[in-house]
Amino acid sequence: MKYELVVGLEVHCQLNTESKAFCGCSAKFGKPANTNVCPVCLALPGALPVLNRQVVEDAVKLGIATGCTIAPHSVLARKNYFYPDLPKGYQISQFEEPICSEGNIHIDAGEGRRDIRLIRIHIEEDAGKSIHDIGDDTYIDLNRSGVPLLEIVSYPDMRTPREASAYLQKIRQIVKYLGISDGNMEEGSLRCDANVSLRPVGATEYGTRTEIKNMNSFKNVEKAIEYEAERHREILDGGGVIVQETRLWDADKGETRSMRGKEFAHDYRYFPDPDLVPVLVDQELLDRMKSELPEFPEVRAARFVTEYAIPAYDAAVLTVEREVADYYEETVRVSGDGKASSNWVMGEVLRTLKEKYLDISEFAISSERLGGLIALIGKGTISNTIAKQVFELMQQNGLSSSEIVEREGLAQVSDSGAIESVVQEILDANPGQLAAYREGKTKLLGFFVGQCMSRMKGKANPQMVNEVLLKKLEG
Repeated sequence: MKYELVVGLEVHCQLNTESKAFCGCSAKFGKPANTNVCPVCLALPGALPVLNRQVVEDAVKLGIATGCTIAPHSVLARKNYFYPDLPKGYQISQFEEPICSEGNIHIDAGEGRRDIRLIRIHIEEDAGKSIHDIGDDTYIDLNRSGVPLLEIVSYPDMRTPREASAYLQKIRQIVKYLGISDGNMEEGSLRCDANVSLRPVGATEYGTRTEIKNMNSFKNVEKAIEYEAERHREILDGGGVIVQETRLWDADKGETRSMRGKEFAHDYRYFPDPDLVPVLVDQELLDRMKSELPEFPEVRAARFVTEYAIPAYDAAVLTVEREVADYYEETVRVSGDGKASSNWVMGEVLRTLKEKYLDISEFAISSERLGGLIALIGKGTISNTIAKQVFELMQQNGLSSSEIVEREGLAQVSDSGAIESVVQEILDANPGQLAAYREGKTKLLGFFVGQCMSRMKGKANPQMVNEVLLKKLEG
């Protein structure tokens, strides 16, 4: 039997607020275990939570960016379940009245644009972390307990693992553009649970779903969904029954394994948290959040094409990350050349970041310094070949490109007399190639150009070298 894959994702986005969701403890990642804690996030008797206003503003921003309806009145609830790293025995979340609902996210997984509908975006707090890899004991780190999350729940609108990955990447791009999260999956800032089921092609009823957890990369999301879909297919074709459960993805073994039976909403016994007042969003807050929205990738890419005269492909690459797009625009402002700047950022800059595992914010060459380097090429002060040498030197010190060119004596030679002298030396030293060129093997021009540039250590003006060579070769 032929089946259709049905996938819905629950994405947890950790916000980059300074403090936690309901107390004043730092929400920063990577601090020593159990140092970012207080009576509230430790759930000590008598401690009362107070909602962080920034969490509400971030939720509203994301809701507006994804076309959601923003609720003027929403309620924080207690979601009751036991985890060893959840001190209160319940999680503060939202259920019947979420802050954002019924939005959509546009994706393109290679087959054109599709809209993935959102059921809701709601506020909740994170649990702590259990550490199992220290001897035979389990340790609890409660630094993460109470860190603010936004849970983004989609309808089961995705039909391929690739669509699921594209959807998750789009969410990451949006939250990073908004500046509300770093979207780092390896550190757990963006976590994803996938609900997977199969149904016969043409059927309208959904099949029994399983939930997959523990996926910390886009590649693992795709692999886990592929594995689970095939597992469902084998069970159904064998006449078996799918059990609704939660399964863990084991990336090392490339398989899922059963974790627990899947809970239903009523199992959590939600009820409004009596310690927290309702969340009210008025028009003033909505208007202010709308005014703070950035220029999003699609709009920015279209502007890059028009304003900087670069291809649509370049614009799409440059706007994937907001920080890279900002870096590019600042580079163009200094260099005055949109296409040359695009080539350098997409080529040398992104290559270096990938090789050294860096973010653009950690890159040694500022946009202003790179723009200055590109401007030198445009003026004819240095060639592209020399510029790459200067680029490498600029990563080693804080000097400008002009200072490096002067210090190293790398300025381009445009003295026609000096170039003619070298060209003549090369022709005299290669009589066989000269004769072959004049007999019709014109591709040897490249050979002569290369010899001249090598003799002048790459500092000759390439255009002048070509002009002088052609004049002498045809003479």
